[in-house]
Amino acid sequence: MYRNGIKVFFDILVAVLAISLLLPIFLMVTIILTISNSGTPFFTQLRPGRKGKIFKIIKFKTMNDKKDEAGHLLPDEKRLTKIGQIIRKTSLDELPQLLNVLKGDMSIVGPRPLLPEYLKLYSKEQARRHDVKPGITGWAQVNGRNAISWEQKFKFDVWYVDHQSFLLDLKILFKTIRKVFISEGINTSGQATTSPFKG
Repeated sequence: MYRNGIKVFFDILVAVLAISLLLPIFLMVTIILTISNSGTPFFTQLRPGRKGKIFKIIKFKTMNDKKDEAGHLLPDEKRLTKIGQIIRKTSLDELPQLLNVLKGDMSIVGPRPLLPEYLKLYSKEQARRHDVKPGITGWAQVNGRNAISWEQKFKFDVWYVDHQSFLLDLKILFKTIRKVFISEGINTSGQATTSPFKG
């Protein structure tokens, strides 16, 4: 019953409350990034949702678009701005995804939406992470986030699919808030972002 009805209401309620409470911060970050990024505060990217359906995720833009002499984007660690580092460390870059929740593309809690090219790389078991809507936060995020291996992340994701409930979602939300304040597991050790999944 929770998965098919109450969770949708829970998602909308939390998203509306969060947007209402965090609106001043949302507007402040938007203004800062508009200045810092010369007019581009947001970043959109295609991501697979439930059953692999593709949607556009929206985040605050924390990296610039600098390229090398061949016209290729520089590595993430060279494009991540100082302001972007702060925004990522505080997880503020995830705030615009509340709009994805209101649109119905995402849930507050669920497996993180990854890149479309990963779809063909999943094992049958790993692909089960797409049996539910992706989330802004999830079981893997409160159990290591980017500091754990891909294999462990997917095990946590599939475990969540099988055990999701109202109480579990509340637990994940509270643990997420704690981890944001202590800035734990933001990046893979020694990297600006997590390493790509290669199957």
